[in-house]
This record gives sequence, structure tokens and C-alpha cells, in this order.
Amino acid sequence: MVEHLIDAGVHGIIVGGTTGEYYVETLEERVRLLQLAVERSAGRVPVIFGTGSINPEESIALAKAAVEQRADAILVATPPYSLPTEQELAEHALAVDRAANLPIMLYNYPARMGVSMGEEFFERISGSANFCAIKESSGDINRLHLLANGYPQLQLSCGMDDQALEYFAWGAQSWVCAGSNFLAKEHVALYNACVIEGDFAKGRRIMSAMMPLMSVLEQGGKFIQSVKHGVTLSGHFAGVTRKPLLGLSQEEQGALEQVVTTLKRTIADIQAESAVFAKEA
Repeated sequence: MVEHLIDAGVHGIIVGGTTGEYYVETLEERVRLLQLAVERSAGRVPVIFGTGSINPEESIALAKAAVEQRADAILVATPPYSLPTEQELAEHALAVDRAANLPIMLYNYPARMGVSMGEEFFERISGSANFCAIKESSGDINRLHLLANGYPQLQLSCGMDDQALEYFAWGAQSWVCAGSNFLAKEHVALYNACVIEGDFAKGRRIMSAMMPLMSVLEQGGKFIQSVKHGVTLSGHFAGVTRKPLLGLSQEEQGALEQVVTTLKRTIADIQAESAVFAKEA
């Protein structure tokens, strides 16, 4: 998967995020996955290691492992279920920071964690320059405006796939996207159109082609299962979905396959048209 993603043109790899099923892996498994990613990437792209855990002590241990295994940065999320206050959450994030002293991408995902990283939280962590980015997965467009206008020191990364175009329009230059595990070139195409070329007309066409996939991933209720089947469709090993989740039904697999086929064909046509236009110009 690492070789596949790098060959497809991704700019970085995150190990141990939500799509990676970190919540059902042992600490040993998580560290081994980081080892593999660092070894295989061999410095070609940065590797970010997820430290999220329901147990804060495990997050500290994972942060230390990130240093030992030469990760380039860490991903710091809210411990789920406990519903910490913003002060408590800030103390947790700062403790993880002290354990690693690496660049940090925050991970705000209130639908899964129960609470959101708010203004008090940002104020309390502002003394550490390691907090340099945020993956925003709230789905709240007002959060995008808040972060873009109020916290320019945090590199803004889209964590809600169906809002990527909006994030790029507001200056985001990063997109942590689950669908890129099996449609990396198509996701890079949207990034290039918006961030590199500044061609939002082309970006809207690509995003429109992606919207059926976004509906499956973000609104279909079987996010991880769909990503795993998508990876299998692309000819790579995804493994079984870990319980309590179950794999897609035959009907759901067929629906995803149809969406993927149409998406790839449409975006290839858009890319070809753009190449012809550029040549003629």
C-alpha cells in the first residue's frame, strides 16, 4: 500500500487514523505498522503517526514510539467517550506533545469523540509551536471559516471528504482523504486542479464526479467497510474489516464498484480534455 500510494503521487502517509482501524489494534500492531511505513517510504514522503486512544497513557506511549521509529509528525485526537472539557483536552494534547516533541496535526472529529476542539483549547495549546496543523472532520462549514480566519498558524487540512473543494477555496493545502487509499490518482487530480493550478472550474468538475463516492463514504454509514472494499477492487490487500464492523453485502459491493468505475472514467476524461486544451493553447 505504501508503494502504491507513493507511486500514485500522494504527498504523505498517515498510519493509525480512523480508517486504519486503530481502535481495534494492539499497541504492538500499531507500532509495527509505523515501522513498516517508515521503512517502505524511505524518506520519500513524510509519515504521520496517529496517537489516538481511549486511554491517554497509551497515547503517551505511542507518541514516544513515534520518536523511536522516526515518524515525521504525530496525529493527536481527543480521547473518545470520556468527554473532556477543553481545559482537560488541552492538558492531554500538551502531555502528548511533551512525550514526542514532534510536529503535531490535531484531529478534530466530534462525531466520533463527543467533543470539539474550541477556542479555549486553541488558546491553552498556543504556547507550543509543535501544534502546526489540524485535520478538521466536524463537517461544520462554520468551523472551516473559524479556522481559516482565526488560526492561520494551523495548516488547515480537510478531513471531511465531501467538503474538499470548499476547503481548497479557503486556502487549505492539505487533504487527509480515505478514498485516496484506492483512488489516489483521482484525489491527487482534485488537489492539483485547486491547489497547484488554481483552476476551480476544473476542480468543480472533478468534485462533481466524486460526489457519488462521497455520498457512499460520508453518508452511507459504512465508511471503513467501503474503503476496504475499494482497496480490494484496486488490486491491493485490505484484509477483513475488524469487528464489530462487518464487510459490505454483495449489493453494497456492486453499488460501490459501479460508482468507482464511473468516477474513474469521468475524471480521466476531464484530465484528457485539460491536457488537449493546454497543448492547443
